[in-house]
Amino acid sequence: MPERHTHRSLRVSLRLIAGVATALGIFSTFQAYNYVSLFTERDPSFPMLLALNVTYWYSWALLVPGMLWMARRFRFDRQTWRRSVLAHIPAVLAVTALHAVLTVSLRMPILTAYGRDAMWWSSFQELFFLNFDWEMMTYWAVVGASHAYDFHRESQAQKLAAAQLQTRLAEASLQSLQRQLHPHFLFNTLHSISALIPRDPEAADAMLGQLSDLLRLTLDRIGTQELPLKEELDFVQKYVEIERTRFGDRLQVDFDIAPETLDAAVPNMLLQPLVENAIRHGIARKVGGGRVEITARRNDGDLCLMVRDTGPGLAEAQPGLSKGVGLANTRSRLEHLFGERHSLDFSEPPGGGLAVKIVIPFTVDPQSNPDTDMESVA
Repeated sequence: MPERHTHRSLRVSLRLIAGVATALGIFSTFQAYNYVSLFTERDPSFPMLLALNVTYWYSWALLVPGMLWMARRFRFDRQTWRRSVLAHIPAVLAVTALHAVLTVSLRMPILTAYGRDAMWWSSFQELFFLNFDWEMMTYWAVVGASHAYDFHRESQAQKLAAAQLQTRLAEASLQSLQRQLHPHFLFNTLHSISALIPRDPEAADAMLGQLSDLLRLTLDRIGTQELPLKEELDFVQKYVEIERTRFGDRLQVDFDIAPETLDAAVPNMLLQPLVENAIRHGIARKVGGGRVEITARRNDGDLCLMVRDTGPGLAEAQPGLSKGVGLANTRSRLEHLFGERHSLDFSEPPGGGLAVKIVIPFTVDPQSNPDTDMESVA
C-alpha cells in the first residue's frame, strides 16, 4: 500500500510539472507572437512559435526532477549552506548547458519543417550565452520553490505534532486527575458509610447508592475530554449529595446557572475539583459549616464559571490549595486546552471566603441536547 501511494504521488508531481510547462509555453507563445507582429517585418507563424516555445519549457520539465533532487539533497540549512553552495554552483552550469542542448536538439526538426535554416552549434551558443542569466534564475526559482514547499510541509507537520502532543497532555492530565482524586474521595466516603451503618443504616444505604451512581457516571466518561456544562453540573450535584450526607446541615450548596450556558462545552471534571477544594479547605474548617455557590454566566464570547465558598478565605486556604492535586491539574489542563484564551483567578469576595473564577471560550458542545432544562442542576 505505501508503494502504491508513492507511485500515485509521483504521477501527480509529473502531471503538475507538465501542466506548468504547458501553461508557460502557451504564455511565451503569445508573447513571442505579439513581439514578432509589432516589432519585426517577418510574418509570424503561430504554430511554429507554439512548437518552439513549448519545446523550450518542456526541456525544463525534463530537468525539473533532477533539480528537485538537488534541492532536497543539498538544502540551504544553517549548518549545511556552505556545502550546498559548492554543490549548486556547478549544478547551475551543468543544468543550463544541458537545457540548451535539449532545447536546440528538439528545435532543429521544427525549424527544418518550416523551412528555416539553423546551425546546431551557433543556436546552442546563442541560447547558452545570451540567456544564461534567465536560465540561471529559472534553476534558482525551482530550487527556491522546492525549499518553500518543504519548509511549509515541515511547518504543518510540526503544528500537527504539537496539536497532537497538546491533546495527549490534556488527556494524560485528565487521567491523572481521575486516578489521584478518586482514591482520596472514596476513602472519605467509605469511612463515612462505615460510620453511618450502626447509627443510621438507611442513610448509609442511600450514601452507598449515591456513590455507586457517581462511580458509574465516572466510568461512562473515561476518555471524554469535553462535555456539555449540564453534564458536568450533574456530576458535581451527585458529588455534592454525598458530601451533604457527610456534613449534614453544615454544608449548603447553591447552583446559579444561566440557562444559555448549559450547552457550553467544558473540560471533563472541571468543576468537581474546585467544589471539593471549597468544601475541604473552606467549609470543613468552619465549626458552623458554610455555603458553596456555583455560578455560570456567558459574557460575549466567554464562559465565566465561579465556585465561591464562605470559608476562612484565601490566607488560611492557600497552603492546602497549593498542595492540592485538583487545582494544579486543572490549571495545567486549561493551559493545554486553551493557552492564553483562558484565566483562572482566586479572590476574596466582600462577604468573606474564597472565590475561584474560570473564564474559557464559549463554544456549544455538538452533542448537547438543547431541550434540557434547569431541573438537573436545580
